[in-house]
Amino acid sequence: MVKLIHTLADHGDDVNCCAFSFSLLATCSLDKTIRLYSLRDFTELPHSPLKFHTYAVHCCCFSPSGHILASCSTDGTTVLWNTENGQMLAVMEQPSGSPVRVCQFSPDSTCLASGAADGTVVLWNAQSYKLYRCGSVKDGSLAACAFSPNGSFFVTGSSCGDLTVWDDKMRCLHSEKAHDLGITCCDFSSQPVSARSTEDQLKQFTEDWSEEDVSTWLCAQDLKDLVGIFKMNNIDGKELLNLTKESLADDLKIESLGLRSKVLRKIEELRTKVKSLSSGIPDEFICPITRELMKDPVIASDGYSYEKEAMENWISKKKRTSPMTNLVLPSAVLTPNRTLKMAINRWLETHQK
Repeated sequence: MVKLIHTLADHGDDVNCCAFSFSLLATCSLDKTIRLYSLRDFTELPHSPLKFHTYAVHCCCFSPSGHILASCSTDGTTVLWNTENGQMLAVMEQPSGSPVRVCQFSPDSTCLASGAADGTVVLWNAQSYKLYRCGSVKDGSLAACAFSPNGSFFVTGSSCGDLTVWDDKMRCLHSEKAHDLGITCCDFSSQPVSARSTEDQLKQFTEDWSEEDVSTWLCAQDLKDLVGIFKMNNIDGKELLNLTKESLADDLKIESLGLRSKVLRKIEELRTKVKSLSSGIPDEFICPITRELMKDPVIASDGYSYEKEAMENWISKKKRTSPMTNLVLPSAVLTPNRTLKMAINRWLETHQK
C-alpha cells in the first residue's frame, strides 16, 4: 500500500526535476533555484535554496558519493555545488551557449554529461571542471541522458525521439528512432544482460546489424537517399563492411562518384573502429583523426595528442578548430609528444614481437 509521507511546497513555480542521494533530496524549479532537504525529517537545509542560475533550472543530479550536486539551466550553464555547505564549486558553460536540459554523472564520478537544446552533448572532467569531449545529435533537443552501470557507455534521448549510444570517448556507436513523440527520460538496467567486451558491443552495431540497422545508419550519415538501394540489395551489417568501390558502382549501381566516395569513407570509419578494438591497442595511442596507431604524436593547443601529419592537414584544410571539442584552437603550434611516442614504442616492443 502506498502512503503519502510528506509534501514539499517551497518552490515558487513548477518543479522540473528531483534527485535523491543517500541522505538528501534535491529539487529544481522554473523559479531559478535548487532546494535541498534532509531525508531524515524533510527539513530544508540551512544553506538552501541554492541560487545562481538566471533562468529556469531543468535538471539536477547527485554525484554517486552524494557530496556534489549538479544543476543545469536555460542560461546555458551547468553548475556544481558542495552539498555540505552549498558552496558553488564550478560554473561550466555549454560551448554553444544553448540552454542545458539535462546533466548526469558517470558512475565513478570522473565525468559529467550535459545535453543542450541545440543537440550538443558535452563530457566534462568532474575533477578539473574542464571540457573533455563534445559531440552533437543530428536533430532535436537533448532531454535525457544515462550512463551504463560500468560507465563505458552512455545514452542520450532527444525531443525527436532518437536514442543515441556513445562510448566514454564520445564516439557515436548507434542511433535510432525509438519514439515518435520525443524522449523525456531514459536509463540502463542495473543488471547487464551480458558482460560483453567493447569489441563485442561494437560488433553488435556493425557485423550483426540487420538491414533496418543499416538503413538507420545511412540516415545518420546523411545518406538516406541510398536506403532504398541498400534494402533492395539486402545489405546487412556484414555485407556493409564488405562493400567496395567496385560493388557500389557495379552491383548497387550508384553512379555518383562523390556519393560512392562518401559511403566508402563512412564504411572505412566502421572498419577502423573494429580493427583498433580487436587489436587491443590502447585508445590513447590512437590518433583521434585517423583512428590509427600514432607514429609521430604531437600535442595541439587543445591539450590532445594527434598524428602530426593528420593534424597538419586538419589545420590547413579545415577551420582552425579542435577535432575533439569543436572549439577554436588558441594556437596552431604543434609540440612533439615524446613521452607518448616512447610509450607507444614500448607497447609495440611488448605486443608485436
